[in-house]
Amino acid sequence: MCKEEIRIEINVNNNKTNILRIGNTDYISLTDLAKYANPEDPSGVIKNWMPSKNSFDFYSLWEELINENFNSVELHRIKIDEVLYNRFTMTPNKWKLCVFYL
Repeated sequence: MCKEEIRIEINVNNNKTNILRIGNTDYISLTDLAKYANPEDPSGVIKNWMPSKNSFDFYSLWEELINENFNSVELHRIKIDEVLYNRFTMTPNKWKLCVFYL
């Protein structure tokens, strides 16, 4: 059964914020939220937030709970091979490997 997708745009403090509703769940655009901190380069805000171990733990758990297509094998590899060391860096493109099985 395919869940209906509804896209909504709201105005928060004169900034557009996109919301995607799938079934009964709302998803707020992280890029739109990052524009509050840096309107010219929201990707820089996200890139600086993603490598934090606390952030990684949060969005990893979120995906495990919400995303039925989540690639937990790749997540486990990252946790074992990278997160424990100072070389850990997470980027949006790297995270895409976990979000869906390819």
